[in-house]
Parts: sequence; structure tokens; C-alpha cells
Amino acid sequence: MEKLILFCVMLMVVVQSNAQTITGTWKNIDDNDGKEKSIIEITERNGKLYGKVVKLLAGATATHCTECEGDRKNKPITGMEILWGLKKDGTAYVDGEILDPKSGKIYDCDVKLEGANKLKVRGYLGISLIGRTQYWYRVK
Repeated sequence: MEKLILFCVMLMVVVQSNAQTITGTWKNIDDNDGKEKSIIEITERNGKLYGKVVKLLAGATATHCTECEGDRKNKPITGMEILWGLKKDGTAYVDGEILDPKSGKIYDCDVKLEGANKLKVRGYLGISLIGRTQYWYRVK
């Protein structure tokens, strides 16, 4: 019986250590022009996930958020938090918001891993059927 309990505990440890997470560094690809735009770091704070731009790439067309409102207006995109409030729901992360620095608009956002190194990022207004999807790729 002790061996069975030990086996179950070890199995749980292995499964937990192999659980996929979206925290880390990601490269985003623009869904309109297919160009690499930026490197985004996703971190966890108080049970929610947040993402900030840590580097702009050659495909980025803007360096400042000229269309943003409030505190973000005319601020550099590098260092800007563009993703916030995502909560884990099964295999997805939901109920977050995402900023499009090019337009200055904020959208509802859901995110889901599609394999260990591909992230499906869906921004939408109201319902997920009306929106855009980008794919981000893990930076190793």
C-alpha cells in the first residue's frame, strides 16, 4: 500500500512539473501583415496574468502609443503593459484585456496554448465571434 501511495505522489509531481504555462517570453506576429512586431513577457501577479512589451522588432511600425488615451498617450510601447487580468479556466486563460498599441483600442481577450510554443491570442468586442486572432511564439 505504501508503494502505491508513493507512486501516486510521484506521478502527481511529474504531471505538475510538466504542466504548460503561458508565462515567459513570446514573439507576436501581426495577423494583418504577417510581420514579427515585438517580444512580450507574460508574468503572473496575484493569480492573474499580465504581458508587457520588452522589445520592438524590425516589423513594428510605431514606437509610441500615439492613439492611446489617458496615461498611455504618447508613451513608448517598449515597457508598456498591453495584456492584463487573464485568469486560468481549464486549459485557457480568459476574461483579460489587451491593448492594440497601433490603434490605441482595448479589447476583451482570451488566450490558449496550442502546443508548448504556440499561443492563440484572441481579442474581441463583447463576444469572441467578433474579433481578431494572433499567434504568438515562445522565445527560447
